[in-house]
Amino acid sequence: MNTYRGAPALLTDMYELTMVDAALTAEKASGTPVASRLSTFEIFGRRLPHDRRYGVVVGTGRLLDHLQNFRFTDEQVDFCSGFLSEETLEWMRNFRFSGSISGYREGDLYFPGSPILTLQGTFAECQVLETLALSVLNHDCAIGTAAARMAAAADGRAIIEMGARRTHEESAVASARAAYIAGFSSTSDMAAGYRWSIPVGGTSAHSFTLLHTSNNQPDEKAAFRHQVEAMGTDTTLLVDTYDITQGVANAIEVAGPQLGGVRIDSGDLGVLARQVRQQLDSLGAHNTHIVVSGDLDEYSIAALRAEPVDAYGVGTSLVTGSGAPTAELVFKIVEVDGQKVAKRSSHKETRGGSKQGFRTSRATGTMVSEIVTPLGAAAPDTGTLNCDKLTIDYVVDGEVQQNLPTLDDARSLLYDNLKQLPWEGLSLSRGEPAIPTQFVGF
Repeated sequence: MNTYRGAPALLTDMYELTMVDAALTAEKASGTPVASRLSTFEIFGRRLPHDRRYGVVVGTGRLLDHLQNFRFTDEQVDFCSGFLSEETLEWMRNFRFSGSISGYREGDLYFPGSPILTLQGTFAECQVLETLALSVLNHDCAIGTAAARMAAAADGRAIIEMGARRTHEESAVASARAAYIAGFSSTSDMAAGYRWSIPVGGTSAHSFTLLHTSNNQPDEKAAFRHQVEAMGTDTTLLVDTYDITQGVANAIEVAGPQLGGVRIDSGDLGVLARQVRQQLDSLGAHNTHIVVSGDLDEYSIAALRAEPVDAYGVGTSLVTGSGAPTAELVFKIVEVDGQKVAKRSSHKETRGGSKQGFRTSRATGTMVSEIVTPLGAAAPDTGTLNCDKLTIDYVVDGEVQQNLPTLDDARSLLYDNLKQLPWEGLSLSRGEPAIPTQFVGF
């Protein structure tokens, strides 16, 4: 399924095309391969944003969807005709990615230097994918990492994604997908549910309660009654439009003690949750859940861990990466015709050579280190430590591989990975990466 409603090939920077143009022009003029030189590009991060302890790989599935539809339409080629040579325009008309892509699974963890994604093919066909690949992965990895921190802070309680009204409409869908992989239980975004089969949920906003006003007199019970009639007593009623204590009383009067839940969207959520829990119990609604929302992030979720909260709703902080809206990943050429190439720019150095990743762990399952070796090399000798290969093939000779990990596979993988982090790896404070990255064979 193509998650972009148009043709994705022009989701790119102009300089991707001008580089291809220069390479093709040079190749034609000299007869020396330039655009067609076999090249390897790598996506990795030099650091983790905000000194976080780990990153989460998300977005590869979306990128592969785009790749399968990455074609330049006649209209797009015409649009570029004013600044590209005829050779390049013809190349665009015939473009099909024929190279190979390997990388980490969605739901896996990454650390500084991890070869998250490796593209091998001609210079031209790989270079033209840079902007799209970074656009998808920088966004989705950032959202997935923030969401994983929030889900970990929720400590097993349900957490709901509800950020669609706080970001671009397509970013909302991608964010919901990333959040689901990271452990969120559902999303409010219908497009995300439709495209990715993510559980959806929603009830009502304050506007529905305020609608039930007549002769300047609010009628909260009428609003609750109409919602229950439509959705059943298992619904969740929003009880803080007016006075929250009266709101809870009205909710139970209308729905009875079997009411599914009440939601609190404002105020001191910890104090209010305790008060509401006591009131619900006094009314016999012992099984009625309390859902809280309103500018939550991983820190406020962690602060509410001791309170009688059953579920959290997160919006703005989720879709903005909780302060880190990009994963700061880069796309760099690391090999040309089998020869290692590397930047030497100050603070922007790269390590040449095609790469693959392994992870070591103790017999207990606790992670110890990430080991990066040349692509295709045998697994490193790690003694008594377990050593698992992280890199898999996604595309071989232009063909997307079959039986790739599903969304639920990614969700399960991340769940297992977070359990295997050293205990300090789940800390919300700034610090060093949870495990070190070692380079062997370079």
